[in-house]
Amino acid sequence: MSRFVLDLRVGPRTLEMAQELVASVALACRDRLMPLFLVDDHIPYRAAILKVFGQIRHRRRRRRRGRRRQPDLKPAPGLLVGVVKKVRDAKGHLVRVRHRALYGRLRQIRQRIRRLGIGREVNTSHIERLNGTMRGQQARLTRRSRSGSRRTECLAWALALWRDVYNWVRPHRALRAPLGGRRCPALALGLADHLWSLVEYICHPVHVSDLQRDLWAEQRNAVQESALDRYLRKKALPIS
Repeated sequence: MSRFVLDLRVGPRTLEMAQELVASVALACRDRLMPLFLVDDHIPYRAAILKVFGQIRHRRRRRRRGRRRQPDLKPAPGLLVGVVKKVRDAKGHLVRVRHRALYGRLRQIRQRIRRLGIGREVNTSHIERLNGTMRGQQARLTRRSRSGSRRTECLAWALALWRDVYNWVRPHRALRAPLGGRRCPALALGLADHLWSLVEYICHPVHVSDLQRDLWAEQRNAVQESALDRYLRKKALPIS
């Protein structure tokens, strides 16, 4: 476990926002094991995950006669999605927490969680802890503060800088090396060979051409296009 932050988005929790976040996970997990998702009961997550990680399901007619059933999407083999639902009373007090499997079996999800060392039950404690760290280190996110951002772009830029410092510069207490050294998420993931300093991060040369940006945009758009959309687009049209 590296605690590496892949993406941060600013805005309302819509289906498009969920698809962007799931697409970032898909780009980071190419040619690797199918990821494990631990989410809350936000409704758009189901459609977003199925659109990015779904496969085509050809449905057959139950009878010989009748209209042909249109294909749809089904979860890919090995996809595990656990959902945490917090049940509250009329006053907003937490009553109990329910756990269920959205895709995959609940027993497989629990085994994967134990194998990764992030608990024993379906939980979102790590993302909640990240939200608390972010609010503690970002004055723009502090409640009842005068440091709030008036524009969404400014908040997005500030969070992007915080994400890079969190991943490459800030040592994490839970990622200590076996010999007692300090490690950041990028070092724990194997993307860096040492803990960066803030001056090293600021002075690091970053030059990305417009062509590379266009290629990245095409890759993201290709990931967000579902298998069903590709199937319907490549399907030959009848010629009269």
